[in-house]
Amino acid sequence: MKIVIKNAWVLTMNEQMEQFQNGYIITADDKILDVGSMELLPQDLAYDKCLDAKGAILLPGMVNTHTHIGMIPFRSLGDDYPDRLRRFLFPLENECMNEQLAYTSAKYAIAEMQLAGITTFFDMYYFEQQLAEAAEEMNSRGILAETVIDSVTVDVLEPMGGLLYAQSFLPKWQGNGRIQASVAPHAPYSNTIEVLQEAAVLSQKYNVPWMMHVSEMEFEMDKFREEHNQTPIEFLEEIGVLSPRFVAAHCIHLSDHDIELLKKYDVKVAHCIGANTKSAKGVARVRDLLSAGIAVGLGTDGPSSGNTLDLFSQMRLFANFHKTYLKDRSAFPAVEIVKLATIGGAKVLGMEEQIGTIEAGKQADFILVETDSVNMFPIFDPYSALVYAANAGNVRDVFIAGKQVVTGKKLVDFDEEQLRAELSEAMEQCGFKTKALKAMAGK
Repeated sequence: MKIVIKNAWVLTMNEQMEQFQNGYIITADDKILDVGSMELLPQDLAYDKCLDAKGAILLPGMVNTHTHIGMIPFRSLGDDYPDRLRRFLFPLENECMNEQLAYTSAKYAIAEMQLAGITTFFDMYYFEQQLAEAAEEMNSRGILAETVIDSVTVDVLEPMGGLLYAQSFLPKWQGNGRIQASVAPHAPYSNTIEVLQEAAVLSQKYNVPWMMHVSEMEFEMDKFREEHNQTPIEFLEEIGVLSPRFVAAHCIHLSDHDIELLKKYDVKVAHCIGANTKSAKGVARVRDLLSAGIAVGLGTDGPSSGNTLDLFSQMRLFANFHKTYLKDRSAFPAVEIVKLATIGGAKVLGMEEQIGTIEAGKQADFILVETDSVNMFPIFDPYSALVYAANAGNVRDVFIAGKQVVTGKKLVDFDEEQLRAELSEAMEQCGFKTKALKAMAGK
């Protein structure tokens, strides 16, 4: 199917950062055919569908580089407790999480991301086979990675059994156009050296990115300093697992030498400013990472950590925190922040040849942000409008691989109320709400 979208303010995010204030885009099936200024749109062009953008901002689909889509049920639970992970999340996860709850949570989370203009995501959680099936059904693009940790989990019966799960899970999704399977050790401190090395081998064998939480916690930094006289990054280099396929989530506590190592091995970084600051963990050295030539993308973290699954909130938090942290209002102009949410995220996931920019030959993953709402006028700079004024509610249309999944701020193939009802039923069946309320009451 050939689709033409006209009268859009097109932000290509390409190397030249071209934009067409009154532009068009032409797609055929899952690819972008052409983009340019309206005056160059062929008058005799044959097409199957034409959409008038009416001045909406058209940009590449956003990329969420780190999340946990199975954790929607935990949103708003014990947010302000310092020990919420052990008091609420781990116990309820062990008692209630199952295939159905993870699957319905995933569909709900993907719906939330699509409605917010996120077309690609990198997830790490449990029951990833079911989560991958949910992503496939929702026509999303994603990398789904099974978590490996040194304890029994909700989907494996022995510590670090996630590795065996991943070994079976990875080949099932080879060759899929939109979905990749992967592996995600929880953290350097919660896995053995052998498991970390085997995970790296799996990533190399199937040529997929893999992920791990790294240099996120102060106790983590203390542990490696005391036990190894190293930082976690230095430890990972010593055991030989750093590579261009490795995505290090968070990286809040980095030394100068850590940054040198990340650059040396072309490691990618998923930066989750919302979750990191909400939990008072700190602000990562993103300016130094980018200055060193390290790929950085934005992530929401899970809905229990960052609460929202949209990158508009992350872009604004990024601007506010980093400018304050650096005491420099001019730090990170809006255009640079939009890059992090689009082509920056694509580079983190190793997908920059497929997505992240509006260019002929790339996948037709793009969004339209309407400019009719009260918060979107006037616009002197579209990048500033996206970072400082826009919100997820301004996303009007979303296309993934040429298929429209959101139109007029509504899902095309799914009913939001039905998705919510299915998730609510799954939560009810496992007694999630009752147990959560008891935990909140301290019983």
